[in-house]
Amino acid sequence: MTKEAFSSLMRQYERLVYTICFQLVRDAAAAEDLTQETFLSAYLHRDSIPQDYERQWLARVAANKAKDHLQSAWNRHTVFLETGGPSPTPFGLAPPAEEIALRRSAAAEITQAIQALKEPYRQVCRLCILEEHSPEEAALCLGRPVKTIYTQLSRGKRLLREQLERSGEHGSISR
Repeated sequence: MTKEAFSSLMRQYERLVYTICFQLVRDAAAAEDLTQETFLSAYLHRDSIPQDYERQWLARVAANKAKDHLQSAWNRHTVFLETGGPSPTPFGLAPPAEEIALRRSAAAEITQAIQALKEPYRQVCRLCILEEHSPEEAALCLGRPVKTIYTQLSRGKRLLREQLERSGEHGSISR
């Protein structure tokens, strides 16, 4: 696919991709970011877009990007804080120092557990969990196939979960 054809594809489906993202995440700024991520992914894989199925392919990529965003640790953490979590703190007020210390301690323990992982799980978990890169971005950074990254991330999360459970802490690692 030529650059001109891809630019035309972007103009044609930009609103569709944004609408799909917005319908799922309900946040205009996040939907704009996800739209850009969708088209970046489409550009990187432009030669594998099925002929005459560009619309459906872009819609699926957009939906997957939005779902990944909703499942990300960062998004769950910020939504948790804004809703007050288990001990409600009025929005706009700082949480108690004890709560802040507990959150920092848990984050430090997760970071330490990731650093203790063996390769190849350490790099993948660092990129996807700590730095919040998508598996596709991690695959590009590490020069590995995307499916390999998904497998390594899944196994790395399982190892982290087991390690945190052994240490008596139940970290917030998504399945």
